[in-house]
Formats: sequence, structure tokens, C-alpha cells
Amino acid sequence: MKIAKIESIPLRIPFTTGGPSGAAVWGKAGLQTADSLIVSVTTDTGVVGWGEAFGFVAVPAVKVAIDSILAPECIGRDTTQPGKLSLDLQKKFHVFGRSGALIHGLSAIDIALWDIAGKVAKQPVYQLLGGSDVVSLPSYASLARYNDPEFVAKNVVRALKSGYRHLKLHEIDVNCVRAAREAAGDDVEIMLDVNCPWSVREALDMAKQLRPLNLRWLEEPVWPPENYSGLARVRAEGGIPIAAGENASTVMDFQHLLEAKAVDFIQPSPAKMGGLTELSKVSAMANANNTTVRIHTFYDGPGLLAAIHANAALGGAGAMVEWRYFDLEEQLYGDAIIPKNGVMAVPQGPGLGFEPRADVIRKYRAS
Repeated sequence: MKIAKIESIPLRIPFTTGGPSGAAVWGKAGLQTADSLIVSVTTDTGVVGWGEAFGFVAVPAVKVAIDSILAPECIGRDTTQPGKLSLDLQKKFHVFGRSGALIHGLSAIDIALWDIAGKVAKQPVYQLLGGSDVVSLPSYASLARYNDPEFVAKNVVRALKSGYRHLKLHEIDVNCVRAAREAAGDDVEIMLDVNCPWSVREALDMAKQLRPLNLRWLEEPVWPPENYSGLARVRAEGGIPIAAGENASTVMDFQHLLEAKAVDFIQPSPAKMGGLTELSKVSAMANANNTTVRIHTFYDGPGLLAAIHANAALGGAGAMVEWRYFDLEEQLYGDAIIPKNGVMAVPQGPGLGFEPRADVIRKYRAS
């Protein structure tokens, strides 16, 4: 089969977050819409696969990269060779950078090709990735940043009432994290993603204050994110397990992260770092380095489905799926993948397992 058509579709879906969200890396304070970019790849035999690139403010740049640079190079290429396609395009366009819009766009196309492969084989993607007998996975509620201890506590309680026993915060104030721990109690696992705000010295000072709050991990505490030696120092001296990888864009980035012994948990993000083809390589590297894989999944469409399949096949013991706890006005798959009591079913249909709802695409298409 050959690639006959690629279409990038921006979506803008309103959401609520249980209170006013604070400013964060994904948008300004009070953000009330989630922008995403889904991608359809159609073969010359009529099979359609779906992918997703990381969204929010990145959507316009990634759409241009796909429409103007990547898609024209993909037309006519063999759908059964996603690894070769990715490598060829990475080599051809490396002069434009090995991160950002181009890699995000390649990620979406790669996920769509895996969806196609599963549909043709009449197998769920996780079986193509190595197989598993896992039929469900625990999920953790990934909360917005509130910058307000009262709203943090309120939404922690809300998540617990929804059945979650694992939570992720995006706060950068110790009082907010303390409010979450007090609201959750000692038995609930809390992760903290601070999105690269601090110098190494600042990160160590913050880790000292955060240690008593019993965090499962501290995620991306150091600026810049590629300061792997600095991250390794925080890991060695900070007294809290370290997670990172969301902002690593290539297999080489992950190799450097592992060589620096910078993380306890490595976090490839399938809609940002090359899709499932590259993620499977990172999983093998992490296993060889005795490092736990915890896949980053801050999206709701085909990228989330790809992460579920990767977790099922490659996540190992303790695998969990990140669920963006944003209360979207409508879901691209209806209620098919919404966690129930903190547990998410692994799709069993061919490919990624579900098709995006055409009515949701029509209603929320941004252009």
C-alpha cells in the first residue's frame, strides 16, 4: 500500500478544569479551550489511519510543517515501512532542527501508519508492538495548574471521588503541593510536573522543601530540559525520584538522558518524539539501562490511544496511562476511553481500536 493523502485537522474543544486554571506552558491563565491537531493518512486502497501531534500553541506551526513539508514527501511512500519513512525524512530535513514542529508532525504520521498496519492485520496495535494479555490499565488524573491551594485541594478531592488513586500536579508552589497531599492523604500516589522552571540550585532547594510530601517523582525540574548533567545532579542530591523525557525529541536525546543517569522514570511522548516507531526503540534502551518507562500522554485523541497500546505492550509492571483531567465539552471517542474508577480499558479493535467521531470533528474543527 502507498500513501495517497494526508490531511491535518486542527480542533478546538472547550473544557472546564474545576476552577480557573493558572498560566502554564500550554497557555495563559484562564485557558478554556484545548487545541489539538489530528492527522488522517489515507492509502491508495482506501484504508484510513489516524494520528495526532502535540497541540495547544504548537498547532499552527505543526500544521504548516505537515502540509507544506512532510506530506508532499510522504505521498507515494510505502505504508508498511514507517521506520524507513521516519529516518528518511529526519535525514532530509535535519537542517531545520531535530525538535519541535517537524518531529511532532512525523509523530502524527507514524501513529497513523501503525493504525493502518493494525487495521490491515486485523489486530490491535499493542499486539503488533509485541503483544500483551493486559486488558485494562490504571490511569492517573493529570490536573491543570491552579496556583491556588484551595483549588488544588478541591480538584484532588474531585479526582479521588472519581476513583483515581494516582494524581499528577503541575504546581510550582510548595503550598499548593502540600494542600494536595493533605487533601489526598498518605496512601494516594502524587507526581509533580513543574515543566522546567528552575536552575539546578533552585531545583535542589525546592526538592528539599518537597521531600516531606512523599512525591512519586519530580518531573522536569531543571531549565533547560536538555541539561541532563544538571538533572542528574538533582537526582543524586535532591532525594526525590526524577522523571523526564517529554521534551526529548529523538532517540539520541533519550540515549544522552540515559547515559547521564539523569532519571528514574523516562517519559517518551508518542505525539512529540517520533511516534510508536521511535517509542519502541526508547523502551528497549530504557530496559537495557534499568530505567522505568512512564509514557507521557497529555492529549486526548489518537496520541492517547497510541500511548495506551504502548503501555499495554511495552510499559511493564506498574504501567499507567496519563489522563488529562480537563473535562472536555465533548470527547473525540465519546465515552469509549474515559477511565472508570481510575482504570482505562485497552482497545481491542483493529489498529488503534476506535475511529474519531465525525460529528465531533465537524463541530470543533478550528479551520
